[in-house]
Amino acid sequence: MHSVAEKLLKILDLEEQTGYRNQAVIGGLDKLAEHWLKEAAAAYPGADKQPLIRQVGDLLAVYPTRATPEGREEVVRALRKTVARLEEGSAEPAAPQPTPAPPARPTPPAPPQDKPRPGLGLDAPVTKLVGVNTGYAEKLEKLGVRTIRDLLMLYPRRYEDYSAIRPIGTLRPGEQVTVLGQIWDVQSRKSQRGMHILTVTLADGSGTIQATWFNQPYLEKQFQQGRSIILSGKTDVYLGHLVMQSPEWELSTDEAIHTARLVPIYPLTEGISPRWLRRVQKRTVDYWAPRLPDPLPESVRRDAKLMDLPTAIAQIHFPDDKAKLEEARKRLCFDEFLTIQLGVLRQRRNWRQQPGRPLHVNAQTVETFIRSLPFDLTNAQRRAMDEILHDIAQPQPMSRLLQGDVGSGKTVVALTGMLVAALDNRAQAALMAPTEILAEQHYRTISQILEASGIGKDALTVRLLIGSLSNGDKERIRQEIQEGKANLIIGTHALIQGSVAFQNLAFVVIDEQHRFGVMQRATLREKGFNPHMLVMSATPIPRSLALTLYGDLDISVIDEMPPGRQQVKTYWLAQRERERAYTFLRKQIEQGRQAFIICPLIEESEALDVKAAVDEHHRLQTEVFPDLRLGLLHGRMRGDEKDEVMRRFRAGELHILVSTSVVEVGIDIPNATVIMVEGADRFGLAQLHQFRGRVGRGEHQSYCILISDSATPESQERLRAIEQIHDGFKLAEKDLELRGPGEFFGTRQSGLPDLRLARLSDTRILEEARRQALRIFERDPELTDPEHALLAQQVREFWQHKGDLS
Repeated sequence: MHSVAEKLLKILDLEEQTGYRNQAVIGGLDKLAEHWLKEAAAAYPGADKQPLIRQVGDLLAVYPTRATPEGREEVVRALRKTVARLEEGSAEPAAPQPTPAPPARPTPPAPPQDKPRPGLGLDAPVTKLVGVNTGYAEKLEKLGVRTIRDLLMLYPRRYEDYSAIRPIGTLRPGEQVTVLGQIWDVQSRKSQRGMHILTVTLADGSGTIQATWFNQPYLEKQFQQGRSIILSGKTDVYLGHLVMQSPEWELSTDEAIHTARLVPIYPLTEGISPRWLRRVQKRTVDYWAPRLPDPLPESVRRDAKLMDLPTAIAQIHFPDDKAKLEEARKRLCFDEFLTIQLGVLRQRRNWRQQPGRPLHVNAQTVETFIRSLPFDLTNAQRRAMDEILHDIAQPQPMSRLLQGDVGSGKTVVALTGMLVAALDNRAQAALMAPTEILAEQHYRTISQILEASGIGKDALTVRLLIGSLSNGDKERIRQEIQEGKANLIIGTHALIQGSVAFQNLAFVVIDEQHRFGVMQRATLREKGFNPHMLVMSATPIPRSLALTLYGDLDISVIDEMPPGRQQVKTYWLAQRERERAYTFLRKQIEQGRQAFIICPLIEESEALDVKAAVDEHHRLQTEVFPDLRLGLLHGRMRGDEKDEVMRRFRAGELHILVSTSVVEVGIDIPNATVIMVEGADRFGLAQLHQFRGRVGRGEHQSYCILISDSATPESQERLRAIEQIHDGFKLAEKDLELRGPGEFFGTRQSGLPDLRLARLSDTRILEEARRQALRIFERDPELTDPEHALLAQQVREFWQHKGDLS
């Protein structure tokens, strides 16, 4: 297309965007006619083109006489059609050959383009790109960019919406805007401190605005009087004038990269400017995005309603509009989720293809155990138990996730499988917990259940293996495990150390899986001959996380609470209302109840947590409740000290237990009816829900009191959620929505895949990716079909450093 036609079409675009106000050029479109006609006559010398050129001039002249936007829109449509006819059969004139006559002025050089070179591909280093030298390459490496492909995958972290061009006369201070106008005045000066200040006055017929740049004298050459430019930035007022400081700018004849569009904002590092990175990225995307091979088969793209990969890459970097941006994001998120799902489905198949040991399930053993329990199982517990017992009787190793709300009775379900392994099959079962306190609690709970039931009294030996035991005790227990004398083993990560050798490990329970990395899970499994594995989540996991982290596992859900469990009433109080909370605690204790007080989390160190708890215990005992008996529990106490404190609290010898967050899981005191959490804003929703689960286990109404003066909107929303929502599954979804997957688990987990663009709250995209992955996997599990070749490579590259998730 001739530049004269392109220029006119851009002006018409701007006129449309400004609402047909006749302000796209200074003085109006009719003032453009004379200058444009001269340029067009030179560009289109053919006699057949002259009537069309005159028609454009007539339309430009008549444009301002149309009084309504509809009338002007009609003229713009006619102009576009006429320009299109002008271009029909036209070609840019060939460059003139040199003659003895005075030489014409040389044409300005075109912007540098990345041209194909032999052997240059997407995995070539970025130094092969125009404008990227070794120094820039080193800086880009800090952003994780080494190759051309890496640069294409460096997605914007956000966008500034500069797409709507505003008349200057309508602007107000404090707005992020884009304006188009003509340069009226350019002033360059130095401040008293030697700072170079460049001030440009821009006008568009509706008003004027001043733009100022500091220490950028080279810009003066760009800003010539009479030129049309576009500015994007934040407006302000200075000495009564509307101003912008250091706005983004572009000549109106240039393709918009920094202004007049949704402008990408990239992550930066020292030495990389936003404009430089956008320019390099634009050249890279324009040349290389169309050359990207698309790993998705056409049938999948069509069925899932996805744009092709080259278009998605182009639109994620430089979107035409918000709808295209959303489409691009959907496609790229889908790719990430599909890669994960194909990986976990492969691991699930590999796990099931391995020979496992089918366990004999003696129905009499199971029923005897169930009848011995002092409570009735819920239907959900029965269902989960049946699913587990069915799995372990198969010749393939079980790989199942058991999840349920706080207090739903997961431990007794898991224990049933452990008993079948130990009693009916003379094998070993292991339970691995993330902390010593939780391991101790499981040991105590399981020992008490077995002692009360009397089941397997002579056939079962339960052992606890944790790091804080004496070396002698650890060695003795390791020996019992190796000889098969210990058949129910509970422990922490000490169970996966090389010095622990099982004689006959057939069943493994991993509690609170998200606190363990992938390698620990695989290492423990290797201790036995493909043992049956049950992953037990302490808190409900949102479905999107379950599909991502545990897509290779079958899932059992206990979605029913034991009968008689009352809803815990939850209140959020400000710190000034603390005395009111103390009064309420005292009244409960006078009625014969007990209470927990949780000290705030101090993230810097466990030692500070302990000190805070010790100090708070002393203050409460001496100043607030001098007439009551208070106990103290924290993570640095010896096991026997913790046991003694818990024994006294269970026996009712202590009225209030002051504790750090170690009380979060596993502690069951039916007479405790109040838990008061100090600094509640410092805990996540899942953890607060766990605290709340420490009460409400008896016949009396229970209460959770959250003390916080939090000012941040995020923590306020979290506290409002815990006040209003009592369903752990709904809370888990809310927690994921508010804090994201990394924060959901407290720290970035090794089992959590790295996602460039996708969010685990994108449940619809994830569900669609799961559906498509299952379809692909059913037809071609090895991804050997030619149409899946690129997809297979993508899955392989993604998972090669991730290890085994199963």
